[in-house]
Amino acid sequence: MRLRVEAEVRPTEDLEKVRKAILNIFNIEDFRVVDAGEYRVLVGESGSITSLLKLRELIVRGKIADTARRIIAKNSTERYVSFKINKQAAFAGKLSFVEDDRESSLGPINVFIEARDSKELIDWLAPNTHEKAMMEMPRDL
Repeated sequence: MRLRVEAEVRPTEDLEKVRKAILNIFNIEDFRVVDAGEYRVLVGESGSITSLLKLRELIVRGKIADTARRIIAKNSTERYVSFKINKQAAFAGKLSFVEDDRESSLGPINVFIEARDSKELIDWLAPNTHEKAMMEMPRDL
């Protein structure tokens, strides 16, 4: 499994606040800043499934698994998953998915995950509430 998150850091934003927003949702240690002209992009990467534990907890605890499954599955292929999260909500420790960039005035947090089996990853991240099955953390995605 490989996770990459990207968030624009607009000129009016504090880089550390954007980093905090990402860290409120993901357990990521490695960050880099990329200059994109008018703004910078904060990029975080991880190769560990544990980097997704906070995200999974927010989905399960927030009882939004069905919505999360729909949104996450919408932009997934056999090996790749991508979705967007509202940066301001993430800064406040809340999880809010973005389906249109205009829903996040300062730009969303873009999430890209490469996994051996994206369906298995989605089943673990957002357990199907109709089956009420709580899956154990996969060891090799």
